[in-house]
Amino acid sequence: MWQLDYPWLLLLLPLPWLGYRYLPDYREARSAVRVPFFGAMSRAVGQAPSKAGTHGNRWQLLLNLLVWTLVLVAAARPVFVEKPIERQQPVRDLMLAIDISQSMETTDFTGANGQKIDRLAAVKEVVHGFIDKRKDDRLGLIVFGSGAYPQAPLTLDHASLSLLLDDTGIGMAGPNTAIGDAIGLSLKLLDQAHEQEKVLILLTDGNDTSSAITPDHAASMAAAKGVVIHTIGIGDPTAEGEAKVNLQGLQHIAEATGGRFFRAEDRNALDQVYGTLDKLTPHQVHTLSHQPKKELFWWPLAAAIAVLALYHLGALLRSHLTSARQRQEA
Repeated sequence: MWQLDYPWLLLLLPLPWLGYRYLPDYREARSAVRVPFFGAMSRAVGQAPSKAGTHGNRWQLLLNLLVWTLVLVAAARPVFVEKPIERQQPVRDLMLAIDISQSMETTDFTGANGQKIDRLAAVKEVVHGFIDKRKDDRLGLIVFGSGAYPQAPLTLDHASLSLLLDDTGIGMAGPNTAIGDAIGLSLKLLDQAHEQEKVLILLTDGNDTSSAITPDHAASMAAAKGVVIHTIGIGDPTAEGEAKVNLQGLQHIAEATGGRFFRAEDRNALDQVYGTLDKLTPHQVHTLSHQPKKELFWWPLAAAIAVLALYHLGALLRSHLTSARQRQEA
């Protein structure tokens, strides 16, 4: 369908008629020879003098009205409104916080080829599959050890996110585990997002030993901000010291924020955890649409120029034909 963006300009259509009807004729003073017998001479040749102005030229008047109408329609900006274009926008921001402390080098996981791999390698394999399934979500990545560091901001560029995940290595963030700091940094990054639904997936195999804020306090801050935290524990609860995973603490963090706690003892269990998270946080997108407009103002503008060109071309040809006929008669 087509429409006019400025239809009120069509109210100016009667303006030429008002000027024609009520304004006086334009008169131009010129030098001329006045003869007393002009009337008699006109009658002798059988021609009567015409009046000046457009009142005697109906075709000129119609041309002016047509050109005025076309120019005014072009100024009203006619556009053709095309079919709506829809796009999908994510309504969820997912932040991944992955433990890369020294204990993640323990080789107690089985890879896709059946060989023993360390915990971080198993996590990377499964997280890559999880990222590939979240095409409509903005994902971010935080790595933590003795401190927490942003590896990737919230983004829809999942290919770059996967590359940054591959670049992480065990011990890059220090040998210890700072779960509380990881949650705090995640909240800071999620504060910059405008979507209402925000989720943090926290994966660790150790016990918090070096955070500036306690995990419980960080969890209460997340709950106040409406951030849901799903926790995944992959460590050995029977181990001692840093290598011992605090399953009870992770469960408390998840419960405090309305999330779920998962226990992953091997790669298959870890894969099932992310499959469950897909169900807990299903794809939810809202559709935005806009209707592109195709400009059509140049059609009436080109028509006005064409009409004027044809008129003047016709007048020029008529003048040449009249001159040629007069030369033949002479």
